[in-house]
Amino acid sequence: MDRKAISEKHLDAFKETANIGAGHAATALSTLLNKPMDMSVPQVDLVPFEEMNERLGGGEAVVVAAFLQVEGDVTGSLFFMLSLDGASSLVQELTSNLEEPLKTPPYSSMALSAFNEVGNILAGSYLSALAEFTKLRLYPTVSQTVVDMAMAIVSHGLIAHSMHSDYALVIDTKMTEKGCDKNKMNGHFFFLPDPKSFQPLLQSLGVQLDG
Repeated sequence: MDRKAISEKHLDAFKETANIGAGHAATALSTLLNKPMDMSVPQVDLVPFEEMNERLGGGEAVVVAAFLQVEGDVTGSLFFMLSLDGASSLVQELTSNLEEPLKTPPYSSMALSAFNEVGNILAGSYLSALAEFTKLRLYPTVSQTVVDMAMAIVSHGLIAHSMHSDYALVIDTKMTEKGCDKNKMNGHFFFLPDPKSFQPLLQSLGVQLDG
């Protein structure tokens, strides 16, 4: 995929869809946390693989990632990543745990399971919004969660894709409790459609590739 073929109108279409997905995800997350949550998508971009680590605070930054495969009319991989601190705060909210369950290894299976549930909810919300807009069949597999350096997760996840493409679609996501400026969490979705899926995906959004 040539980066020049993707224009701002394509990214705007993804951002509009992602914001609808964020609204759905906020509703589900509010129910899960028993408090009103806001979610927004401040930026969507197509970035080279080598820049993905920078979006996560550097290759040696430790992150928590839920990842899954996308099947159906569009195939690929989807990652949701939070910093270790952000994921730990989120898990504390989910489990009513006063300790910091994702600060140091060994990480509790309950904490990882709670984060994985959030990953399933968020990924499902985004894909549902995308499927509704495009009328494509998009089926997420069950997500898995890992804690590791950003470099290791990105390298492992992209190894199959780097032979065909040099870019990933990055969806920045902000999560905040409504009416509260504290405890903001900045997450990142990395969506890697298989190369053959880019064109039908963009065409279904109502835009055409420029080249």
